[in-house]
This record gives sequence, structure tokens and C-alpha cells, in this order.
Amino acid sequence: MNDITEANQKTAIKATYFSIIGNFFLAIIKWLAGYFGNSYALIADAIESTADILSSLLVLLGLKYTNRPADENHPYGHGRLEPLITFMVVAFLVTSATVIAYESIQNINQPHALPRKFTLLILIPLIIWKEVSFQLVMKRARQTNSSALRADAWHHRSDAVTSLAALIGISIALIFGKGYESADDWAALFAAGFILFNSYKIFRPALGEIMDEHMYDDLVDDIRKVALTVKGIEATEKCFIRKAGMIYHVDLHAIVEATITVKQGHDIAHQLKDTLRREIPQLGHILIHVEPTHSLDS
Repeated sequence: MNDITEANQKTAIKATYFSIIGNFFLAIIKWLAGYFGNSYALIADAIESTADILSSLLVLLGLKYTNRPADENHPYGHGRLEPLITFMVVAFLVTSATVIAYESIQNINQPHALPRKFTLLILIPLIIWKEVSFQLVMKRARQTNSSALRADAWHHRSDAVTSLAALIGISIALIFGKGYESADDWAALFAAGFILFNSYKIFRPALGEIMDEHMYDDLVDDIRKVALTVKGIEATEKCFIRKAGMIYHVDLHAIVEATITVKQGHDIAHQLKDTLRREIPQLGHILIHVEPTHSLDS
């Protein structure tokens, strides 16, 4: 593991601990406020925060495992576990949304008391905190190229929206009074739909990552530019990239003068590999395929 990868791993792990601790306290507050405040929207919010704790623990375990060094059985490292962890996080989100939606529909059809006013005072700072948490964790996800951490960040955004939905539902119920008790439940149902929508947004990139979908045009451009700075490299052809955890494995076809010796081509390929690793530290395995110029083919 190079210094950049190790630093990214530490950054991602710190961000995950931040998520776990924050969600733990928020879940307790929401469960208590929902129960004593007679608000199922808040209880639904608490269900999601509880699921967030479990999913963040999965992310933490995944981050600690995915950046283990390569070994005999895993020559490319253990990075492919990260999208699998993301799939498990999505499963938690979908399960939470399903439970919330089911209970919301049940409650809509049953008369119940209005929520308590103090629940509004609790929700406002919670919404602000969760949005701030989303911004902080997403910043770390972009910095570390971690899909699992990006999924964890979207958990915070989902939580903020479910809390906002609860705030709107409770406000409608309290403003309009008797006959509008179910506004709180409709808010929880809306929150479930939003969670499902976000689940897809988290799932889709992780699926592309594990299927080796081409999604890295900017990185390809950077690799080609760096390659042309190496003496002896006249051009580049194919460039394939696979993401594994926080690093990118590269297959690159480099064109050299057709008349040079095999030894010279070998040395140029090694110089190219060393230059790419130095200039783009997030690269992992780099396979260089040397191609001759076509000047002798005519």
C-alpha cells in the first residue's frame, strides 16, 4: 500500500467512525422523541438511523479489509470487497424503506392522536446536522475514491430528507389539527420512497465498478498525458481501467519506435510504469503492452 492509499484509508475510516457515533446518538434521540411525541414519522426516521449504524459498521469493516496488501490468493488486492459492502449497505436501506412504508400504510388507516409540538424543536437541528454530515462524509468519499464511503454519505442525505419529511408532516398535522393526524404517516411514506430512490443511486455506480464498466475518462486522459512525457513513448492506444477499492488498475498499450531492441522497449515500459505511479499515486497494478510504430508495416 503506497502512502497516498494509506492516507486515504485512514481518512475514510475516520469519516466512518464519525458516521457511527453521530447516528448512534441521533437514533436514541429519534426513538425517544418519536415514542413520547406520538410521531411515527420520527420513529421511521429512528429506524433509518439505526440501520445507518449497522451499515456504517459494515463500511468500516470493509474499509479495513479492502486495503490489505495483495497476497498469493489475491494478487490484485482485496479492493473488490468494497462494492460488495456497498450492496449490503443498499440492502439495509431497502429493508428500512420497506419496513417504514409498511408501517406507514398501516398507520394511515388507523386513527391516532396528533404528534406533540416539541418534536418540531428536535427535528430542526437534526436536519441541519445530517446535511452537514452528508457534506463532510461526501467530501471524504471524493477525496478517497471510496464507493462504500459515498454510500455512507448518502445515508446521511437520506436521513436529512426523512427528517425534513417528518417535520413537514408533523407541522401539517399540528396546524390543521383533528382529521390531519395521518399527515405524519404520509410523511414517513414519502421518506420511504426517497430512501428507495437513493438506494438506486448508490447501487448503480457500485454495480458498474464490479462489472468493470468504463467510467473513468478523466483518468484515462491524465494517463495518456503523463505517458507522452516519457522519453521513447510516441503515442498510446488502448487504455483500460478497473477500480478496486480506492485504487485503479491500468492496462495501457504504448507505442514505441519499431526499430529499437526488445531490451530498450522493456526499459521504456518500466520507466513509463514508474512515471505513472509517481505522477498518479492512486494507480495500483500497471500493465504496459509495448506496440511498435506502423512505419515498417507499409
